[in-house]
Amino acid sequence: MKAASHRRFSAAASVLLAATLSGAGGHPEAARGSAVDVPLFALADDPTEVGWRLLAKLNYRTGEKTEELAALDGKLVKIPGFTVPLEDFASSATEFLLVPYVGACIHTPPPPPNQLVYIEMDKGKRAKMDGWNPVWVEGVLSIEMTESVYGHVGFTITGQRVYPYES
Repeated sequence: MKAASHRRFSAAASVLLAATLSGAGGHPEAARGSAVDVPLFALADDPTEVGWRLLAKLNYRTGEKTEELAALDGKLVKIPGFTVPLEDFASSATEFLLVPYVGACIHTPPPPPNQLVYIEMDKGKRAKMDGWNPVWVEGVLSIEMTESVYGHVGFTITGQRVYPYES
């Protein structure tokens, strides 16, 4: 079994993540507004829709993943969830977490690493944050532990689009 790769959050994201995980961040007023579509370039392929149950199949302690999950590594995916900005500008961000339920990481203990996705928007583009309404995030999925002294995340997406959730 190949060891999980590790990334580090930027310094600014680490500080904000610490505040968010400790309950000090996450002001509802800052998260209001509507999520918008942020296309960065035309997507050649339709993304594969990925649910949180599939992401939960990552054993974040050992790095072991199911074949179905491993097949998505490096692929264009689409995941629904709620945004948690990791920057000072809470209404838009280039880095944020995608979480499975509203309020995760803000006023409660964070979900396990296999239920957190670190998003870094492609080419530094900003995406509108709306922590109270669900969004779709499209981008290239990497199954890797992203860590800092403040927390661990099991997945990274290079974000291409963020837009309102519609089933």
